[in-house]
Amino acid sequence: MASGPLAGTRIIEMAGIGPAPFACMVLADMGAEVIRIDRPGGDSSGEWEDATLRGRAARLALDLKNPEAVAALRTLVRGADALIEGFRPGVMERLGLGPEALLAENPGLVFTRITGWGQDGPLSDRAGHDINYISLSGALHAIGGPEAPVVPLNLIGDYGGGAMLGVVGLLAALVERGRSGRGQVVDAAMTDGAALLMALLYGLKAKGSWQDRREANLLDGAAPFYGIYACADGRHLSVGPLEPQFHAEFLRVLGIDAAGWPQMDRAQWPAQKARLAEIFSTRSRDDWVAAFEGTDACIAPVLSMTEAPDHPHNRARGTFTGDFPQPAPAPRFDRTPSAIARHDRPVTELLQGWGLTAEEIAGLVR
Repeated sequence: MASGPLAGTRIIEMAGIGPAPFACMVLADMGAEVIRIDRPGGDSSGEWEDATLRGRAARLALDLKNPEAVAALRTLVRGADALIEGFRPGVMERLGLGPEALLAENPGLVFTRITGWGQDGPLSDRAGHDINYISLSGALHAIGGPEAPVVPLNLIGDYGGGAMLGVVGLLAALVERGRSGRGQVVDAAMTDGAALLMALLYGLKAKGSWQDRREANLLDGAAPFYGIYACADGRHLSVGPLEPQFHAEFLRVLGIDAAGWPQMDRAQWPAQKARLAEIFSTRSRDDWVAAFEGTDACIAPVLSMTEAPDHPHNRARGTFTGDFPQPAPAPRFDRTPSAIARHDRPVTELLQGWGLTAEEIAGLVR
């Protein structure tokens, strides 16, 4: 039985890659009953090892070129609270499953569309991936060293700007539906979302407090007290004592006289950064972690994916879980805790709960 604040909420997921599966994982962790509509004939071997596919109540392989499968999906929609899809604009419409058609079946449906470029605009029908979408937002340009940007995994576009804001939009639309009784379309574009994540930096730039080039600002690696340093063993420390009191503690542990080390004198940042690099290179990462233990100097080890699940803080909080180390559900709720759902109800019974008759289910099997 699902637990979590979304228990009783029903979501249809149209199979895809990137942000939509991650969004549906978050919703399933929070207790939503998610049915994933897969493409028929696809090789799903090993897919359940992908943590973003966890918690689904069922996975149905439907040939949506078959009118009977389309009719069955429309029936499922009548019992759903929301649908999430990540196709290019127009694909769902060509299948007869666009917002107009499905909102006619269920006027309370929240139809959530997560795409790279959005549902309109000159690029809306173009192919692309996370790295392309964040290029247009200014985010990719801002990340990296002076010579070139770096690839920030697919965290900013797919997951931050796409999936997370898609979930926020879906949940906001469900709250509004509680007042109006009406569903609506949520257009979550990664270009929009990545730009929104940059709101603080665009505000600083407008005030003249942020330069439009890499490694020239407070939070992009230019400041000696906000960056990453290599240690003697080749591993790294993250350093971030921004506030004066934390910076003073940082200098105290290193044995540096604060009187001769002005924190906000940008002219001295390059020399200070070089000196810190020299200091940190003299000891191993874990030696430095021990030296800063118990202080508010804002120091943390840069852990590998192998190391992270075994860190004492992560172990104490249960940040990772599962048969193989995977992130546990987040955020946490004290009264309706989330959990990775384990569904053992027969699919036939599940589908009947969504409104399909035994005859319709038999037709799907055929």
